[in-house]
Amino acid sequence: MLDFTKFSVLTFDCYGTIIDWETGIFSALRPILLAHDRKVDDVRLLEIYSELELHEEQKDFQNYRDVLRGVVRGFGDRLGFEATEAEQNSLPESIARWQPFPDSVGALRRLQEQFKLVVLSNIDNDLFALTAPKLGIEFHDVITAQQARCYKPGGKIFQTAERRIGVGRERWLHVGQSVYHDVVPAQAMGLATVWVNRPSPRAGSGATKAAHAKPDLKVSSLAELADAAAHNLATR
Repeated sequence: MLDFTKFSVLTFDCYGTIIDWETGIFSALRPILLAHDRKVDDVRLLEIYSELELHEEQKDFQNYRDVLRGVVRGFGDRLGFEATEAEQNSLPESIARWQPFPDSVGALRRLQEQFKLVVLSNIDNDLFALTAPKLGIEFHDVITAQQARCYKPGGKIFQTAERRIGVGRERWLHVGQSVYHDVVPAQAMGLATVWVNRPSPRAGSGATKAAHAKPDLKVSSLAELADAAAHNLATR
């Protein structure tokens, strides 16, 4: 069992961990594919998305809004259609409508009673600002890829977080849905990790690149994480 008494700061991936981004992705991409008479099942759509997003993030740094525009163009290239400007914009614009998982807000409020909570997200500042009012708490800090000029799993975004958070790595627990983007790079820094393995049509990886690692704790929701922390702290 992970000893939560060791930690003072929890950093969280946002989209996929706190926010139900797969529902958001489907809501934006399904109408585009339908308009071009393309049929792709949910598993394949998430697999293609993971490949295209990673490809865009590995280019010279561009804001996440442009990453998502590139993802839509990439679907067109893969499936044989040309995405319109409106279709390219529809994916980043849909983020304003993406909602937290039902357990997220309550779990964050519980965890905030014991820890400083920080967002560490592959997102633009203005796009996160559209999400923030839905999360029910004020985070201690928000570190975005736009600020670090680097996307996870790149080390620079974690290094930016380390400077901003100002605590030793032994006091820092990182929480994320993506093994590739979150668990692997956090472990490379010597951080303890929680893998939030949210249910997905593409089990184990969802809309991210598949990867393998052994997190310190695996849960299926933030509510399960909050329960584990509460139980551990109560018995210490």
